[in-house]
Amino acid sequence: MFNEPPIVKKEAAYNNPFNWDFLAAAGTLVLFAAIVAFLFMIAAGSRLNFFVVYARTVRQLGLPIVTIAFILGIAYLMNYSGMTSSLAIAFSKTGFIFPFVAAFLGWLGVFLTGSDTSSNTLFGPLQAQTAQQLGNVSPILTAATNSSGGVMGKMISPQNLSVGAAGVNRVGAEGDIFRRVIRYSLILTAAVGVVAMIEAYVIPGIVPTP
Repeated sequence: MFNEPPIVKKEAAYNNPFNWDFLAAAGTLVLFAAIVAFLFMIAAGSRLNFFVVYARTVRQLGLPIVTIAFILGIAYLMNYSGMTSSLAIAFSKTGFIFPFVAAFLGWLGVFLTGSDTSSNTLFGPLQAQTAQQLGNVSPILTAATNSSGGVMGKMISPQNLSVGAAGVNRVGAEGDIFRRVIRYSLILTAAVGVVAMIEAYVIPGIVPTP
């Protein structure tokens, strides 16, 4: 696998190794914390079956787990096939306004996936490569804007609306909640875009270009 111009100055091997650092992964740490908490609860006299609770949790989160796995697969496919690079070249045509657009890309990613992490995986390389194509915008800034804009998409993501409605015993009211919060989501995302524009052009030194 090779990167080709104009994404890079000259042909170079695609550097995206897969590291199996399962002991340092967030999910592994959460599992360790659950085991420790279970031991403390048993010592305190609580009657819980760890494996039953674990199975119920996996069953409850089965769909999100599969969704995140598919999103990660799509992200790798887009990177290796050159789709991310092609989209980066296209988005670079937005020129001066791209830092503002970057916020809405992150917003869209979280709306579609329900996860800021998944959005960063999906659109993060796109944001950085687009900034590199522009040449006058920091890839660090656009990648960070993707994450910040994505947070504003959390409130309208169907997955999060479902969880929130269930948490307050309002299952079926997701549409009403969406109508109430969509305006705030758009306003806040636009505000993130404006801040990104200021950081990119008014005070560009605050986020250095690598």
